[in-house]
Amino acid sequence: MNLPFILQIAVDLVVAVVLAYLLGGFLAKTFDNKPSWADRVFGPLERPLLKLCGLREQPLPMTWKQYAMAMIWSNLIMGLLIYLILMLQGQLPFNPLHLAGLEPTLAFNTAVSFITNTNWQAYTGESTLSYFSQMAAITFPMFTSAATGFVVAIAFIRGLIGRPDMGNFYQDMVRFLVRVLLPGAILGGLVLGFQGVPQTIADSAKVKGPQGIEQTIPRGPVASLDSIKHLGTNGGGYYGQNSAHPLENPTPFSNSVELWLMMILPVSLVFAFGKMLGNRKQAMIIFGAMGLLFLLFLGIVSASETAGNPLLTQAGLDQHLTALQPGGNMEGKEVRFGQAQTSVFVTATTAMTTGTVDAMHDSLTAMGGFVPLGLMMLNCVFGGKGVGFMNFMMYGILAVFLTGLMVGRTPEIFGKKIEKTEIVLASIAILIHPLIILVPSAWSLIQSYGLSSLGNPGYHGLSEVLYAFTSSAANNGSAFAGLNANTPWYNLSTGIVILVGRYLSMIALLAIAGSLMVKKRVPEGPGTLRTDSVLFGGIWIGVILIVGALTFFPAVALGPVAEHLAMLAGKSF
Repeated sequence: MNLPFILQIAVDLVVAVVLAYLLGGFLAKTFDNKPSWADRVFGPLERPLLKLCGLREQPLPMTWKQYAMAMIWSNLIMGLLIYLILMLQGQLPFNPLHLAGLEPTLAFNTAVSFITNTNWQAYTGESTLSYFSQMAAITFPMFTSAATGFVVAIAFIRGLIGRPDMGNFYQDMVRFLVRVLLPGAILGGLVLGFQGVPQTIADSAKVKGPQGIEQTIPRGPVASLDSIKHLGTNGGGYYGQNSAHPLENPTPFSNSVELWLMMILPVSLVFAFGKMLGNRKQAMIIFGAMGLLFLLFLGIVSASETAGNPLLTQAGLDQHLTALQPGGNMEGKEVRFGQAQTSVFVTATTAMTTGTVDAMHDSLTAMGGFVPLGLMMLNCVFGGKGVGFMNFMMYGILAVFLTGLMVGRTPEIFGKKIEKTEIVLASIAILIHPLIILVPSAWSLIQSYGLSSLGNPGYHGLSEVLYAFTSSAANNGSAFAGLNANTPWYNLSTGIVILVGRYLSMIALLAIAGSLMVKKRVPEGPGTLRTDSVLFGGIWIGVILIVGALTFFPAVALGPVAEHLAMLAGKSF
């Protein structure tokens, strides 16, 4: 790593954090029901939408159970509609290539994936889906799934900090869609279109190459999908190569724009929380802890990818592989991005649980591949729309409880006592995640229908399967693409993991917020453990890493760690 390498990464991260800080204040005012200019600008559009939902201008607040049920029913209905669109694609309009409907298990997997903000793709977009399906079954739920996760996080924050109610799910959804996602996606789409990303409903373009060979170039409403897939931390892609495709991500600037879009809302939620809580110091402790974890993983992938494979270095082949960074790994990367922008994109897309890729993760070095795996296993370093933040606070509750036991202080968080109910629910949320990753991964590795999809043998093959279920459980959607996931087993198993990973943890965390909301605030005293100190920030990080290591290290040791050690020992597969 040299100075230009570091500067590329630093500029991207600084711009993203500045934009997120500015947006955090707007989000706090919007969802804390404080008057702002946005009421006058967006109110005329929000009011008819609320009426369409059968709600008055100021809807009645909900309990945590009502909020959870509203989320589940709305998502269920939208998921069924998406499934029908995918199954009936051949009979629907805007299908210039006359593509047939999807196979039932693939349609199930895709519908579940996109309604849960996962966007796991077991298909190749440009050759499987019509324009109508890309817009109605893919782009549309990118808005609603992102809004669902974010407003649940807002309700969680309201309960956590002691607001009198959790708000109304439908009002929160309308506000987030109208005030944040629509304006942001339109602006992002215009910028990406200016960079050369297609936006059309015209048929595929046919061109002749230098030797007169005709080539068909698929195009369509790409810029609009590209914009919301990053802003909504959805992931997925119009093309099978995702943001590594030159029509989805044509320039280094478009790569930075996509990076900023995927980072801005998850980071801004931390700042919004501090303003809603009335304690900016607490927000800075959370931001600092998340930021340190982010930089730790970014450092690992950057060092690993710039070091490359020692076997190639010994053979003298590295000079022929790349002129940008001799000795580094450029396999699976786009030359227009290089190792710096690829490394930060790999870290951000899995830290923010977006799932979009500008390089093939299956081609990363062993420890480079460990980084996206590790971030999805922790699932709390900023995270996607709200879920990562809620998981981080769950670890905070656990840290408060454990620290209180060790030092003999009353376990409290934000003036509310942590008792049996909160610890049981937090434990459920923590245990669900490894359970739905490790059990189906182990089963897939001992069954012929699981092993038949592997693209690589040995340690890397294990990592491919582990990555698939980790990505599904974390609602991320990226993949070690060496695994053929478009089989009945993987379509059904990953689909079920996606559903459980999305909804059970969200319901448990809403229940925690509902429990804390009704408790009386305890005044601070000599026995109060402050959570807005640098010391507690360190404890927070320690609990996350210890729990993550105890849970996942055996599996990681058999995959990327073993592969890395074998590489150092001069072995190849």
